[in-house]
Amino acid sequence: MSGLQKRAEGVHHPGLVHFALAMGGFAIGTTEFATMSLLPYFAPGLHIDEPTAGHVISAYALGVVVGAPLIAVLSARMARRTLLMLLMGVFAFANGLSALAPTYHWMLLFRFLSGLPHGAYFGIAALVAVSVVPPDRRTAAVGRVMLGLTVATILGVPFANFLGQAIGWRWGFAVVAALALLTTMLVALFAPHDRPEQGASPLRELGALARGQVWLTLATGAIGFGGLFCVYTYMASTLMDVTGVGPHLVPVALAVFGIGMTAGNLIVPKFADRALMPTAGALLLLSAAALAVYPFAASSFPLVLADILVIGIGGSLGTVLQTRLMDVAGDAQALAAALNHSAFNTANALGPFLGGLAIAAGHGWTSTGWVGCGLALGGLAIWAISLGMDRRR
Repeated sequence: MSGLQKRAEGVHHPGLVHFALAMGGFAIGTTEFATMSLLPYFAPGLHIDEPTAGHVISAYALGVVVGAPLIAVLSARMARRTLLMLLMGVFAFANGLSALAPTYHWMLLFRFLSGLPHGAYFGIAALVAVSVVPPDRRTAAVGRVMLGLTVATILGVPFANFLGQAIGWRWGFAVVAALALLTTMLVALFAPHDRPEQGASPLRELGALARGQVWLTLATGAIGFGGLFCVYTYMASTLMDVTGVGPHLVPVALAVFGIGMTAGNLIVPKFADRALMPTAGALLLLSAAALAVYPFAASSFPLVLADILVIGIGGSLGTVLQTRLMDVAGDAQALAAALNHSAFNTANALGPFLGGLAIAAGHGWTSTGWVGCGLALGGLAIWAISLGMDRRR
């Protein structure tokens, strides 16, 4: 353990540090998922149709993909505590502007700006989280930060959607801006004071791109995680058209999914801290099996809820791969950590795209399960290559 880690542990309580960082995850998770649920409300408010409004969600995702590596490289010489506060400040400002957006094109710009801090925040927050715990609890520390994101799917998203229905969609973005400001204050209070690492530079961070294991880990997430997003995107339509439930029961299924993700981030890291790569492989196998069962379970609401819960547990793969990147990135920790979230946003684009092709080809809503299973198995194949390289060394 480094001298910085020892000083951080001595002065800063890990639980408070993780709570402060998780609050940022809660703010990010709320806006990322709530924007989808607020789409029917802000589309007429901005005088556009819903398909056009969907570009607002794509603009945010593009901001994540662009911002994560760019910020990680350019901020290489900045103290992590300072960077986290700056990222949350920008996030608060951009979401506040989103709440005030006068036109569709301004909204596109503001959502792109909102997405820029996303990946860099999670990447740097993960590094700070592990700096205040022993090495054998790293994945658990990352999992606690990610709990903010998963709890947002249970509490934050429904609350933002409620505000959007009750008093206007703009308040859904305003509450996120308030949460981001709260995070900035909590980070200022509880995050350890640190100094930039000696020798840190943009060029050193770019060294992560020369490491094959970094690319294999990112590809595992970009492909393997696509199955979850493939099913999640079309879950509401599947439940109503195949399972036969009313719209009022769709939020129940979404909450069960969020509970699965939360449970996964509480339980899975305990195994990952003992055997990281085997845990990643087991999660990909579990996801592939649950996604393959989805087409058969969709005809029964109780069965599909149980399956959705398991699919949600598979979402803890993100936490496991975050720790894996710390192991294979060498000195380029910040860039590798931030790229993890670019990879998962790639999965967020790839899964729904391929699922949509299957549905458009006439294979039905449940075909997303088969497509998702294929993606999970694809991620498993890349994981196996990475594991093989480890063993040859």
